[in-house]
Amino acid sequence: MPHAETKVITAHVPLPLAEKVDQLAMRLERSRGWIVKQALAAWIDQEEERSRLTREALDDVDAGRVIDHQAVQAWADSLATSNPLPVPR
Repeated sequence: MPHAETKVITAHVPLPLAEKVDQLAMRLERSRGWIVKQALAAWIDQEEERSRLTREALDDVDAGRVIDHQAVQAWADSLATSNPLPVPR
C-alpha cells in the first residue's frame, strides 16, 4: 500500500502541553506524531464546521430569516416559569 505524501511541520508548544501529548502517546501506545495528527485533524474539522455554520447563518441574515432579540429574550426568560412561551419562529 503506497504511503500518502507528508510534510514535516514544527511547532513550539508549552511544556505542559507537550507532556500531555507524551502521556497520551504512552497510554494509547501510539507515537507522539500520531497523537498530534489526530488532534490537528479534529481541530481542522471543527474549524471547517464552524466556518460552514457561520456562512449559513450569514446567508439566513441576508435572506431576512432572523428572530427578534426581544422575542428570544422573552422566551428564554419564560423557561424558568410555570408557563413557558413557545419557541419563537
